[in-house]
Parts: sequence; C-alpha cells; structure tokens
Amino acid sequence: MQKAVLITGCSSGIGLVAARYLRARGYRVLTACRQTRDVARLATEGFEAVALDLDDPQSVDAAADEVLRLTGNRLYGLFNNAGYGMYGRLDTLSRSQLEQQFSANLFGIHQLTRRLLPAMVPHGEGRIIQTSSVMGLVCTPGRGAYTASKFALEAWSDTLRMELHGSGVQVSLIEPGPIATSFSTNLTHTRTDQPVTNPAIARCFTLPPEAVLPKLRHALESPRSRLRYPVTLVAHALTGLRRLLPGRCLDWLLRGKH
Repeated sequence: MQKAVLITGCSSGIGLVAARYLRARGYRVLTACRQTRDVARLATEGFEAVALDLDDPQSVDAAADEVLRLTGNRLYGLFNNAGYGMYGRLDTLSRSQLEQQFSANLFGIHQLTRRLLPAMVPHGEGRIIQTSSVMGLVCTPGRGAYTASKFALEAWSDTLRMELHGSGVQVSLIEPGPIATSFSTNLTHTRTDQPVTNPAIARCFTLPPEAVLPKLRHALESPRSRLRYPVTLVAHALTGLRRLLPGRCLDWLLRGKH
C-alpha cells in the first residue's frame, strides 16, 4: 500500500518541489493550497488536490474531511508547510493583524493536525513535519509577528512530540533559512506560501527549495527522525550562535541598522 502524505502550501516553492519529489519516490501525495487556480493546476499534474485556507476554520474542516475520505482514514505523513510572513514594527500592527498571522501559522495548523491525527495514531505510525524558520529561533526588528508565530509553532511541535511519545507518530521541524521562492523579495504584510527573507542575506546564502528535500526524506523515512532540521548555512549558524552568545550580544548582532 502506498503511504499517503498531505502537503500544505503547494502552490510553489518548498511545497511544490516536495510534492513532485515524494511522488517520484512512490508516495501517494495529496496537495493543498488556498487559491482555486492552484488547486486546478495541481490536479492537471495528476495530484489529488484539496483547497485549504488555514485562516478559515470551515475551510480547514472541509479539507480535513476530504483528506480523510480520500485516504480511507489512513494517513502516514502530514507536512505542514503553508504559512506566510507579516512584516512591520510591532507598534504599527493591530491586534487583528497579529491574530491573522497566528491564524495561518499556528491555529490553522493545530486544527488541521488535530483533525488528521485519528488517521495516524490508530495505525501506530506516522510523521508530522512542520516548515518552521530560523525566525523560530531568533528575532529581528520588523519581523515580530512572524517570529512570534514561528516561536509558538516550535513550542507547539515540541509539546506535540512529547504528547505523542509511544504512539508511533513522530514530529519534526524543518528550519530552512533563506530559500529562493517567487515570494522571497516580498517583505511587507503580504501573503505567501513560504517564509520570506531579508534580501541582503538571501543574496549571499540563499539555496533553492530543493535543498529541503534530503531533510524531508530523512524526517519521513528514518526510523528515528530528528527533532529539528536546519537547512541553510544561515540556519546552522544562527542555531549555534543562539546557544553560544549571551542574549545582549545576540541582540546587537541581529539589530543591524535598527
């Protein structure tokens, strides 16, 4: 039996290359994205495509129902890849804007995962993988809403992993750093399916979305998946600096010109 994997945020970038890659490896890949035109395009590629707007609880429930129907209540992998970055100083963002950021990057993921766990836990196996960010490890000025949502996703994933211990379902975080997508230069309050990055950093250290694939493969196929998978040099470096530097030194380094 083919192992079924649902990938969210498949309109482009990491989600799209992951869908094509896992299908080539023999998985049954279900794809999800917000826009109707992207759902139709993925269907023309032969994917089982589902509409999903993480901001809309009804859309999340409808997508979960469709996935459960298509898979006969047996899902092996859930790659929570969709999300977006809302940028701006915290004192310029309203409560509703902050709620919207968390709605897509945490609340919708929680709702979807909770709905799909009954298709995983009873079978004694499964993988839940999140696309987090280096912004889930460190903060920078102007990215408070996005970093807060990713810090929360990291904590949520750590807790879920502990709560699922012994169930056979493993939980991992992929922390990409600067990855080249069609949205990489979009920096202000704009929805995307991938995290966006500082152009100055991206020019020096950006990798293509395919760089995530070995990490994703290990998270899905290793008998003992890792808790976290940093991808780019930036992700590895910031992971180390966060451990080594005093907080004020890290603040100075990350403030830049702010």
